[in-house]
Amino acid sequence: MPAPDLADLDAFTAVARARSFRGAAALRGVSPSSLSEALRRLEADLGVRLLNRTTRSVTPTEAGERLLARLTPALADVTLALDEVNAFRDSPTGVLKLNVPGAVARIVFPDLIPRFLAAHPGIRVEVTAEDSFVDVLAAGFDAGARYDERLEKDMIAVPLAGPQRFVVVGSPAYFARHGRPTHPREVLNHPCIRHRFPSGTSYAWEFEKDGEVIRVSPEGPLTTTSGDLELAAAAAGVGLLATFEGFAAELIAAGKLETVLDDWLPPFSGPYLYYPSRRHMPAPLRAFVDFVKAERAGR
Repeated sequence: MPAPDLADLDAFTAVARARSFRGAAALRGVSPSSLSEALRRLEADLGVRLLNRTTRSVTPTEAGERLLARLTPALADVTLALDEVNAFRDSPTGVLKLNVPGAVARIVFPDLIPRFLAAHPGIRVEVTAEDSFVDVLAAGFDAGARYDERLEKDMIAVPLAGPQRFVVVGSPAYFARHGRPTHPREVLNHPCIRHRFPSGTSYAWEFEKDGEVIRVSPEGPLTTTSGDLELAAAAAGVGLLATFEGFAAELIAAGKLETVLDDWLPPFSGPYLYYPSRRHMPAPLRAFVDFVKAERAGR
C-alpha cells in the first residue's frame, strides 16, 4: 500500500469535520474539486471508502470515523511542530482563521485587520463572518469573536473593541409622517423593520433606563437577514429599525437617518476575541492576540 500524502490526509479531515466538500473548500480557500480529487487518491491508496457521499450530505464511514479520531490530534501535533519554527523568525508566518459575527466584521475589523496585516506581512488572515453560533475549534478556526453573554466557558477572552450600542433609527420623512416615539412601548404603534438571524429567530428590542428593562417585539412590513437591505429600507421611510450604531453611522452623519429613544439605549460591552487555553498557541494567533492587546492598551 503506498504511503498516503499528508496533504490528502489533511484534506480528508477538513471534509469530514465540515461534512461538506463545499464548506471545507471555503474554509481552506481551495476548490471543492481539488478536495474531491484528494479524497479519491486517499481512498485509492488505502483501499477503503472513508466518506459516504450523497447529493445532500457527506458523512464519514466507520473506517473514516476511526481515521478521523486518530488523525485529528496527530495533524495538530504536526501543525504545532512546524509552528515552533516561527519562534526563530523575525516575523511570524502562517494562516490565521477567525470566525466572527457580522457586526465585528463590519464595524471592528475594517480598521483593525489592515493594520495587523501591515505589521505582520508574513501572516494571511481568513475571516468568516456569520451570525450563527458554531464550535469554532471543531470547524477548524483558530479563534472566534463573541459578545460576553455568548462566550463559552474555559476560553480565554480578550476585548476586541470598546463599548458599542444599539440605536433605533428612522428617516426624516418617516418621522414627519408618523411622529417620534418617546417611550419604548410606543414602538409597537409603528411599522418596524425586523432582523432575522440564521437560526430563524428575531430577537426582541431591548431598552433600559434607570434600572428598568423593557423588551418589545414590534411588527412591520419587512423582515430580512440582510443588514444592507434593512438600512436602505429605513432610509427610504419603510419603518423604524433597531441596529448597531456603527452600521447606521454613515447614514446618520449624512442626515438620511435620525435616532430616537437614545436615553433608553445605553452602551454595552464590545466584542471579545476568544480562544482555548493551551500551552502552545500558533504563532499567527499569538501575534494577533498581542496586537489586539497593544491596540486596546494604547486607547
